Amino acid sequence: MGCIMGVIINAVNVAFTVYAYLLIFRILLTWIKHNPHHPIINFVYEITDPYLNLFRRFIPPFGMVDLSPIVALIVLHVIQWLVIQIVYVF
Repeated sequence: MGCIMGVIINAVNVAFTVYAYLLIFRILLTWIKHNPHHPIINFVYEITDPYLNLFRRFIPPFGMVDLSPIVALIVLHVIQWLVIQIVYVF
């Protein structure tokens, strides 16, 4: 049973880490000129927009600075921690 638990926890950590990297990549895209129609960039937008839009509804930008992605990353980390704790219980 312990081995299966380890595999599940590892899979959860990998999934959350990959998504966090996609969010960071999305943040970095705002600093450089890019083609939003490129398939990879379009994929990143499609994957991250729904999650980021949840935070953009409640956290307005401060001038030219959008703090919602930072809050989104923090919340993602908290959700990851909670999911791992739930997996440990079961």
